[in-house]
Amino acid sequence: MRMPAIGEDARIDEVHQRLAQKYTHHSPSDVSAAVDAALMNFERSSIRDFVPLLVERRASAQLAKGGVAQAVESEPTVT
Repeated sequence: MRMPAIGEDARIDEVHQRLAQKYTHHSPSDVSAAVDAALMNFERSSIRDFVPLLVERRASAQLAKGGVAQAVESEPTVT
């Protein structure tokens, strides 16, 4: 029997939880801002399968650098 696919929103929530546990030195609002900013880069992407993975990588990189100021780019990187 095949398991139902987990929706993108649920996968993004899981990303948020993982990053909040990994970057405890950042406030929960900073982690949320990094995830939200990274997600915005992919809002116009038509292929959604890898968006949570890409969001996690981008947000994690920004949090590792110490902040979220540069998390949003002017154009999405994946279409």
